[in-house]
Amino acid sequence: MMSITDPSMSDRFTSAMEEIHNKQLKRYGEIIDATTELCQSHRQFVKSALDSCSKKCKDDEILFETIHTFKKDLEQKNASLKEKWHAVSEVMSEIQQKEMHKDDLIQKIEKLKEEQAKRKELIHSQNRVNKDRLKNLGKARLVFQEHLGLEVRTILGKSQLVKGEKLQFVFRNINPSDQDSAYVVTMGIKADGCYQIVSSDPPLECLPVFESRLQETNNLPAFLANIRKEFIALARC
Repeated sequence: MMSITDPSMSDRFTSAMEEIHNKQLKRYGEIIDATTELCQSHRQFVKSALDSCSKKCKDDEILFETIHTFKKDLEQKNASLKEKWHAVSEVMSEIQQKEMHKDDLIQKIEKLKEEQAKRKELIHSQNRVNKDRLKNLGKARLVFQEHLGLEVRTILGKSQLVKGEKLQFVFRNINPSDQDSAYVVTMGIKADGCYQIVSSDPPLECLPVFESRLQETNNLPAFLANIRKEFIALARC
């Protein structure tokens, strides 16, 4: 075993310590290099993370603004839709009212058609009655013209009472002292088909009674015969 006082021992120890020191320095340098590299990598990572976070924040801000815009747009569309729905409801209500009014109009039109058909039938019926009465007038005219010298005239009245076409029955051979003296009855047919005695010359008080009887019986020859009798009685007074 070498003595500690051996000069070579000191050199070897010093050399060993330097070697250890150099190894430690080298290792320490490697650690520092690794640490520096790690720091640079960390800084790059942090910078990248910060950039990513910043970009993400901007993207989020844009997204939030977009969402806010969409929200406002949705609110406006909802409000517009609500207004349109209200307008649609009003239109539907108006359509329903018009449908009800249409049904009422259809019912009124049907009622008017029924009334028109009834009036048409009534007019046809009155026309038939008028034709029958005109026919009776014609028959009475022939009878009285041939046997009693009756003259029948068609006149157009100027007054409101005899407005329109009327018939004048002119009786002669009534007064024995004046065979040509004329006794006149003016008559026509009302809008409802009834006979109307307008006047007589000379006046006869019994005209309303004879007119009522004529309307009941529709017997014009009998009416004219009774009128002639009244004129004869009046002429003899």
